Parts: sequence; C-alpha cells; structure tokens
Amino acid sequence: MKNSICIVLLFLPLLSAAQPRTIGQIARLDPALDALIDVQAPIQVLADGFQWSEGPAWVKAGGYLLFSDVPKNTIYRWKEGEGITEFLKPSGYTGRGAYSREPGSNGLTIGLDGRLIACEHGDRRVSVMPLEGGGKRTLADNHNGARFNSPNDVVQASNGDIYFTDPPYGLPNHENDSTREAPVFGVYRISMASREPAGNRKGRLPGSNGPTTLLISDLTRPNGLVFSPDEKILYVAQSDPQKPVIMAYPVLADGTVGAGRVFFDAKPLADSGLRGLPDGLRVDVHGNVFTTGPGGVLILSPAGKLLGRIDTTQPTANCGWGDDGSVLYITANNYLCRVKTKTMGVFR
Repeated sequence: MKNSICIVLLFLPLLSAAQPRTIGQIARLDPALDALIDVQAPIQVLADGFQWSEGPAWVKAGGYLLFSDVPKNTIYRWKEGEGITEFLKPSGYTGRGAYSREPGSNGLTIGLDGRLIACEHGDRRVSVMPLEGGGKRTLADNHNGARFNSPNDVVQASNGDIYFTDPPYGLPNHENDSTREAPVFGVYRISMASREPAGNRKGRLPGSNGPTTLLISDLTRPNGLVFSPDEKILYVAQSDPQKPVIMAYPVLADGTVGAGRVFFDAKPLADSGLRGLPDGLRVDVHGNVFTTGPGGVLILSPAGKLLGRIDTTQPTANCGWGDDGSVLYITANNYLCRVKTKTMGVFR
C-alpha cells in the first residue's frame, strides 16, 4: 500500500504541469448569462510577454490566429500545437527612426476575399495584403487630403464596404501632435468600387476601392466597432475616460448611419475601480455584444443589459471569435487568452 501511494504522489507534479495556465474568472451578474458561457469556464493563457496585444483575427482557411503587438510594431501568428511565430514586421510603421509608443498595427480583420485588412498607426492608413506572399497596398490614408490620425479598428460589411475608426492614440503626442491633420476623431467608410455606379468607377483599376466617407464626427475617442448580426446596427466603442460608452447607430440603405444612441454606459463600472475602457467588441449570432471594458470583457444583451464579465484581471484591449465560432480569443494587456463559450460568434 505504501508503494502505491508513493507512485501516485510521484505522478502528481507531472499531472499538474500538464494543466493549462489560466487567469481570472467569469463573473455572473444575470441568469441569462448561463446560456452564453459556463461560469466555470477557464480563461486560458495561450501566450504572454507582449507589450500591448490587440486586434485578434481568426484565419479560417489556415486554422490560426493573427494579432497585433502595437508597441512592438509586429503582427504575430498563433496556432494550436505550434504556438507563437512572427507573421509581419514592421506591421504599422515603415518610416525611419522612432515614431511613437504605439507605432504598429492595431485592429485586424480578414476580408471577404481572404486578405488581411489592417489599421496601421505609424503609417496612418488602412491597408490590405494577401496572407501569403507580398503585395500590401493602401486602401485609405486621408480624407479630403487630410491624413488620418491613427486608424484603430476595422470591420467589413457583407457588401464589401470597410468601416474604421480614427482616434489619436497612435500619434506621438496624441490629440496635440504637431503632425495632426484630421480635424475630428472620426468613423469612416471606404466604399468598394464594385458597389458604386459604373460611372463613378471610370478610370479605376479592377478591385480598387472607391471614396472614403466620414460617417461620425462627434465622438471624442472612437475605438472598436462591429455590426449587429443583421447589419442594421453599427456599434462603436468610445474609450474616453470621461464618457466610456458603447454607441449604437442605425445603418441606412446607402451604407451611412443615422443618429446614434448610448447602448451601454460603462462609467459606473470604471468609477467602481474596475480596470479598462471600452475598446474592441464582437457580437454573437443572437445579437449579444461582447465588448472589452472595465473589468475585462463585458457581455451585454441585445437590449444593452450587462449579463456578466469575463474578468481577465487585466486592462483588456480586444476580442475575436475563432475555431468553430464558439471560442473567444482575448488580447488582454501582455496576454493572449481564450475562453470557450456556449454561444456562437458572428465571424467569417
């Protein structure tokens, strides 16, 4: 009997070492959360050591995740069984010398055609590139001749149009930077040429994009953005400490948006001492909104009710669906994490 006990004890360290590393917990604030995520679901750490991880985007065709480390000017690739590899550097600044503390790419998305669309702080543009080989090109870098501040996050509608936000976070001195040209911190749309009347496309190369339109000009710090599942609502996160809110805008037939309303006010959570501000966000197939904010990832009902939090214990930048759509990948400070959900996310 003594020998058997010793053998079991010898194997315990090996079993413990095989367990995945986790952080935080699921905070249940409403019984409706139970249909979306198990309160015992672990928040698994996949990698750490980053300066500020951002912009997770799942590549279905390859079964891997791309995400940004903004200060390191790098896009990393993570794949099950392979871990982290460098995918692209420089990712957002190709100039000479230092630019700012946040020179790299930020928000990423995989476009309808399978290419990578990226918001680049340092080069102050929205770019597109194939996942294999070269050929990066600029989709937009100015509006009416004024260079953007630092494009931050991006989403593509099912008709091909690209929507993105442009706060000042990537500029060396933010809103007071001497190189700032854009008069507002806007939300923009890049119209794709294939959706324009033929007369407007005259002289453009096939596959080129159309004009860039300013849609929203009255936000102080627009950040993450996402469509509702039916694309009738555009949600925009505002990372202003004085007004940390999620806004909801009706999407009109021509792709522009109507008057916005406050969908969720995160100020009480921020005032309670929880770390973080509204930043990146995603939706599930039922219209629930998963948004980073004070206390990790906030889970909101379609009516804007706070159901619970994925509490990472870290200031949390962004999130994105992956695998079969039931896994939420989270970039939280210097961590890359994931959590299994019961619901399914909207993603391509």
